[in-house]
Amino acid sequence: MPQSPIRPTDDDARTLARSLIAAATFGALAVNDANSGFPAVSRIAIGTTPGGEIATLVSGLAAHTGALLADPRAGLLLGEPGEKGDPLTHPRLSLRILADQIGRNETRFAALRAHWLATHPKSKLYIDLPDFTFFILRPQSGALNGGFGRAWQLSAHDLAPAS
Repeated sequence: MPQSPIRPTDDDARTLARSLIAAATFGALAVNDANSGFPAVSRIAIGTTPGGEIATLVSGLAAHTGALLADPRAGLLLGEPGEKGDPLTHPRLSLRILADQIGRNETRFAALRAHWLATHPKSKLYIDLPDFTFFILRPQSGALNGGFGRAWQLSAHDLAPAS
């Protein structure tokens, strides 16, 4: 019987996944298009909340924003290939997420806005436009590929910010 390529989840896998999340400045977001039923993929800005949760700031004019509001289930791919070598040998994290919109009237909005501006200063040009909104992207599970022969399945608990 062939051996499973999935390794037992350990602290090294959790650390690698959390480092990919912390380092991400953008990611590929896959949403469910309400009109066609087909998946749609967009590149979005990625950051974190002050507590380390995954966040994004998106325009309400973007198709992916409407899709998240209609169906908060989505996929998120983080991790970029290095400058050299086969792109498939570099770590990447594929997440199943639930998107939670943060309204401007919520108490946590101000802290998230200030934190986002500190880490994404160019967003000052558009962050206060009325169509822009934050979402917290809450991982439900994930698949971590750490390079050839290094694969793990991760739970929501494995992906939670380190306390």
